[in-house]
Amino acid sequence: MQDHEKQKKAKVVLLAGVFFNLTIGVLYAWSVLKTRMMASVANGGWEWTSSEAGFPYTLAIVCFALGLLAGGKIQDKIGPRWVVTAGGALVGLGLILSGLVGNNPVGVALSFGVVTGVGIGLGYGCVTPPALKWFHPSKKGIVSGLIVGGFGLAAVYFAPLTTALLNNFGIEKTLMFLGAGIFIASTCIAQLINNPPKGYTPTVPENLKEAAAKSSASVDYTTKEMLKTKRFYLMFIMFLLSASIGLMVIGNITKIASSQLHITDTAILAILVAFLAITNTFGRVLGGLMSDKIGRVNALFVVSVLQLLNMVGFIYYQNMAALGIGIVLIGFCYGTLLSVFPALTADQYGLKNFGGNYGILFLSWGLSGVVAPLMTDYIYDTTGKFTTAYIICAGMMAVVIFANYLLKKDIAALSKA
Repeated sequence: MQDHEKQKKAKVVLLAGVFFNLTIGVLYAWSVLKTRMMASVANGGWEWTSSEAGFPYTLAIVCFALGLLAGGKIQDKIGPRWVVTAGGALVGLGLILSGLVGNNPVGVALSFGVVTGVGIGLGYGCVTPPALKWFHPSKKGIVSGLIVGGFGLAAVYFAPLTTALLNNFGIEKTLMFLGAGIFIASTCIAQLINNPPKGYTPTVPENLKEAAAKSSASVDYTTKEMLKTKRFYLMFIMFLLSASIGLMVIGNITKIASSQLHITDTAILAILVAFLAITNTFGRVLGGLMSDKIGRVNALFVVSVLQLLNMVGFIYYQNMAALGIGIVLIGFCYGTLLSVFPALTADQYGLKNFGGNYGILFLSWGLSGVVAPLMTDYIYDTTGKFTTAYIICAGMMAVVIFANYLLKKDIAALSKA
């Protein structure tokens, strides 16, 4: 295969991965749905508590991680196309079922939390591995950033679209309409996603630096071999705690704005969700690019320090300008995690078993949907404020920074050996 043909096919798979994630990113619009579910019946809501409305989101995150683990292992054996297709179909079906069960916390938790959550994991987890295989190892950061960026960018249109549907059709029909659209779009795009042919070698970028040329692991680790390394557990802890904080804010941004800034206009709240999605997306792309330039661990250190300072700052954000700064930092830092950790996994453990290996690491992200989000819902239901949650999250980031130091030390020792 000639270079121009390689590049053309690589770009098709990359763009298909971006657009597929763009269709299934409904998780980041949950904040809008949650606010409506908690509203009074007179205002079109279901009068759910914050915990009831937050649980399907939390369960979806856990099932997302489990789906990614299963999908990663399956696609390592049979390829990504049919796993991605199944993922898109389940995302749509789960939303349709959620609309059918209606005002039923258990029913929505099972349909959205389990069915849609597993579907997102299957699809999301199987679009990055093939894209990484089509491109040179020196581009792992930017490629993974673009792929996961599509998922974050989805909230830019999902939030206003969901708001418009809610205002015109109510919660049940909104869920069904979203499900039908996702089912059709995602399963069609999935047909363009595949692995490169056996024996394929990616095009080497012009003016490739020696450091970039050595960015991939010299050995392909099996999952058992990976689990015997110290750096895996440090990465797991870092991903778990730092992602938990990002998910907490993403899932509660409209509630934070309404409680701290007393904003009740649904259009403004939807704009805040979209703004967070944009900064999240830029974080994924710029964070991946930054990690290609300064190294994965250094990039994680930068965003960890920023996130710690931001959590302290959230206690004092009492106007729109200050909240805007907080949203930019949350989006950038959280987005960076989702592009750097897959690239770091590929760097440390190779691409041959990447789907299964990253699936194991991604379980930390699934657990992250339980740690800070559930803790925050409990604190808010108890106190009516988020202050205590912010303080706890700042402490969690201090632990992440220490783990980052140990990880850098461990990788340096491995390099010397």
